[in-house]
Amino acid sequence: MKSAYKNLKWEQKERTGYLTLSRPKALNALNSEVFDELEQCLSELAGSQIRALIVKGDGEKAFVAGADIKEMSSMSPKQATAFSQKGQKVFSLFEELPFPVIALIQGFALGGGLELALACDLLILEEKACIGFPEVKLGLFPSFAGTWRLAYAVGPYKAKEMIFSGDFYTGKQAYEMGLGQAVIPKDQLLEKAHSYSNTFQKRGRLAIAQAKKLIQNSRDMDLTSALKLESQEFGRLFNSKESQEGIQAFLEKRSPNF
Repeated sequence: MKSAYKNLKWEQKERTGYLTLSRPKALNALNSEVFDELEQCLSELAGSQIRALIVKGDGEKAFVAGADIKEMSSMSPKQATAFSQKGQKVFSLFEELPFPVIALIQGFALGGGLELALACDLLILEEKACIGFPEVKLGLFPSFAGTWRLAYAVGPYKAKEMIFSGDFYTGKQAYEMGLGQAVIPKDQLLEKAHSYSNTFQKRGRLAIAQAKKLIQNSRDMDLTSALKLESQEFGRLFNSKESQEGIQAFLEKRSPNF
């Protein structure tokens, strides 16, 4: 794993990875350079043996305040389309990682920042976080798959309200809409993430990876196809040493060695 990124910080402790978006002077805003570094980092992580990834923003003011409007201001329509496609591709890489991705949301998580959060598996929210899609105030809309992921997360009616209004919401309000697993004080975010990570590391790695993939794939499948794939993947796990160990541990009334 490359350690010398300009806009990212990477750290690994045992089987937990820590990815920090680090442009604190720009409130960690997303630009083309950030996307390039994220693409490289996530592509390398796909083959790693870590069991959970914790994603956060540098500093206390923002997770990610959004896309870099200064860079966007000089884009042609063709460049804007390419920028949108780049963001979509990179955020999809978060979903494709074979382990849980936990986003710590403090301060601003607006526009592209919220879209990044929606591409993660778990969201832990600071009570006073500032969350929203303000793009309509610029005559734009979320374009890193945010329209699609938000509707999936909170339902189409609430998604329309959030995107059409451009309003901001606190972490507590976002949680009440169905975004995230927990809303807690800022100083407890990392502790809560560690709790999730420690739990996941005691569970079957392959089982989690396959369950994550099935949940994601089911969004694009009819029920019959989704259930067929679920059964096939369930059966395939029985060939793994992991499932054999898990079942044997249960029968022997001991903790499995995953």
